Amino acid sequence: MSDTATQTQMKTSFPKSQIEIVLLEGTHESGTRLLADEGFSVTTHKGALEGEALHDAIRRAHVIGVRSKTQLTREVIEQCERLLAIGCFCAGTNQVDLDAAAQRGIAVFNSPFSNTRSVAELTIAEIIALHRQLTERSHAAHMGQWLKSATGAHEVRGKTLGIIGYGHIGSQVSILAEAMGMRVLFFDAINKLPLGNAATASSLEQVLRESDVVTLHVPDTETTRGLIGAREIGQMKHGAYLINNARGSVVDLEALKGAIESGAIAGAALDVFPEEPAKNGEPFTCPLQGLRNVILTPHVGGSTIEAQEAISLDAAGKLLRFINMGTTTGSVNVPEVDLPDQQRHLVEGEKRPHRILNFHRNVPGVLGKIHEAASELGINITAQYLQTNQEIGYLVLDADPSDADTLASRIDAIEESIRTRMLW
Repeated sequence: MSDTATQTQMKTSFPKSQIEIVLLEGTHESGTRLLADEGFSVTTHKGALEGEALHDAIRRAHVIGVRSKTQLTREVIEQCERLLAIGCFCAGTNQVDLDAAAQRGIAVFNSPFSNTRSVAELTIAEIIALHRQLTERSHAAHMGQWLKSATGAHEVRGKTLGIIGYGHIGSQVSILAEAMGMRVLFFDAINKLPLGNAATASSLEQVLRESDVVTLHVPDTETTRGLIGAREIGQMKHGAYLINNARGSVVDLEALKGAIESGAIAGAALDVFPEEPAKNGEPFTCPLQGLRNVILTPHVGGSTIEAQEAISLDAAGKLLRFINMGTTTGSVNVPEVDLPDQQRHLVEGEKRPHRILNFHRNVPGVLGKIHEAASELGINITAQYLQTNQEIGYLVLDADPSDADTLASRIDAIEESIRTRMLW
């Protein structure tokens, strides 16, 4: 049987102005406008929230949008009885308890690829800056010192770039680096098709051993945490550079510090850290602070106007399709179902079917119970869509308008149901 929180949800669509959307952390205004123009009630907050302030802001929300700092834990999610969907206006979803959301039929969406170009461009800029020691020379000039010298400065043309993680970002870095005359060698845990003249390495060790600069573009998983430690840094070429624009958990900073101080590593660039301030103005510490030829940036790899706008439109668009049509394509925690617009396929004068959306526990017999209820009510199902994962099933029925609301109630009453709602 659905829980109390589920039973308080709407069964039928109601005015869009009553659907409350709360966007935190200053998401780009383009996505805000997209949702507001659709008629939803949209509230925005510039920064991340926590504790009672977070609860007060989102407790009535049907949809929540966050970036990377607001933590939507199981406790927080369970306090939001009307919550239908969460939008992560960023690439990652570590800030959301995905299992807790799925267990309540709350779809979580993100935008994993919209900042790809921005991160790739930052990586290329860092490769050049490290080889030319630009930060040290710039700082000296600001301090009134004139360090005009070619000592330690090199072109990147002809150098070998090692890419660990050849996904959307890593492959774009590959293309840009090759255009500058670099040799590209990459390693990925999954077989990937090389782009251009990039070469596939047989192992992580080969990349570390042969590369003049190594750049990391891997997700935060159990297998990538601590991926680059003292042993791996010791395998790098003497005088090579290390770049981490992936996740702060990937590199052992103390080991990297020791290698830079000893001269084994010529420099590094990091945009991500194991511990990061929650907001601007908070203190930041890192073992690499003060070291020569080390570039430290405050997690700005995807922080360009272009990337933030693309992310905002992408995430808001996914939320919009879910609210209006029930489409879960792009969700990271529930089965993905791509749905057509109900209205588009109607002939003139035909009544629009009612769309029933149901999340349920994925156990045998649920579909049979739902079909039995429809048969007993004499309701014609005009279309049906079902996808499942190990835990959750997502069923979408387009049914004749007559008694569809009764059918939705019957479906919601099934023991295995998690959440049911209906769209006119």
